Amino acid sequence: MKFETTSAFDSDIRRLKREQLATFKQVVRERLAPACNAYAADPATPWPAALRVKSVQGADGVLEMTWSFASSDGPATFELVTIDGELRCRWRRVGDHDVFTRP
Repeated sequence: MKFETTSAFDSDIRRLKREQLATFKQVVRERLAPACNAYAADPATPWPAALRVKSVQGADGVLEMTWSFASSDGPATFELVTIDGELRCRWRRVGDHDVFTRP
């Protein structure tokens, strides 16, 4: 699975503390990337329960996940898009619950 980012995500991720960034990257590498690959192979494959992936209300096609339960920081939003016949994960926002203002 290839990943891409929006400018809002790029701005958000620069504001994460070093520890938060490390946790986010680890969760993506160890849990979300394999789940995205499984989804690409079979869209009926459920998301890992620990990630709490669900649709964002009022934002068609946008999903949210939880990458940290340590504090109020931990949500990230993303969408699955097809580019040149290839499914990709496009990161939209990351940080705290403010990401839901403009997911």
